[in-house]
Amino acid sequence: MAFAKQPLGAASVFRVARPSTVDLIAIELRTAIFSGALPVGSQIGEVEIASQLGVSRSPLREAAQRLVQEGLLTATPGRGLRVSVVGTEHLQDLYDARGAVEFEAIRIIVRDKTTLDDVEAALDELEKVSEGQDARAIGDADLAFHRRLVEAAGNQRLAQYMATLAIETRIASFSTSDEYIVRRDVSPTYRALLKALRAGDADRAIAALQTQFDEAVARLAGDLEPEKVETITEAITVPPALRPLDVTGAPE
Repeated sequence: MAFAKQPLGAASVFRVARPSTVDLIAIELRTAIFSGALPVGSQIGEVEIASQLGVSRSPLREAAQRLVQEGLLTATPGRGLRVSVVGTEHLQDLYDARGAVEFEAIRIIVRDKTTLDDVEAALDELEKVSEGQDARAIGDADLAFHRRLVEAAGNQRLAQYMATLAIETRIASFSTSDEYIVRRDVSPTYRALLKALRAGDADRAIAALQTQFDEAVARLAGDLEPEKVETITEAITVPPALRPLDVTGAPE
């Protein structure tokens, strides 16, 4: 089963034919969290955000509750909603969850002998952008690779889970440093993973991915020796306000 590709930042996973106003708001909120337009830990002001999006507060509340269920927003009694924070103490939990999804995707790919053209294309793109100086482009391409890997398994639920985990991974990057830092030198585990998949060796592919995850957790936690990887840094700035949505004809 093939899935339509989407820009990672949209993080909408699978758009319905006629998305409702709530669907459109939820997509925009996920995009805003992924891009940093809604910074980690920031409060979600209903009046302000509804005004920026050009929508009423009722569908905004419903959309926000979806993101609470996904773990992207946090509800605190008496304090309202805030963008979730993924601190260093939660990094292992996050990557364990990613492992549950991505390792299973690998097993399915090997079992079903799935085509890997999209995965290889995503890796080619990651290697290409890693030659440049755009940290955000590198980070986007890295997460796009992992989403393409899971999508290659053809399991819609795994792909949906991975879309949310990709946003949580970006939240973790924003939460653990005052700057946005990504690894510039592409880990050899990426090619090792693809090679193992083409050879039909799920165990070796999972081992390569586990090494990659271990390195990512150590780097984000500040426990990886700087000389072991090359990184590139981008200042975290507050992006412009959210854009108004076109909800013309969208059902409530």
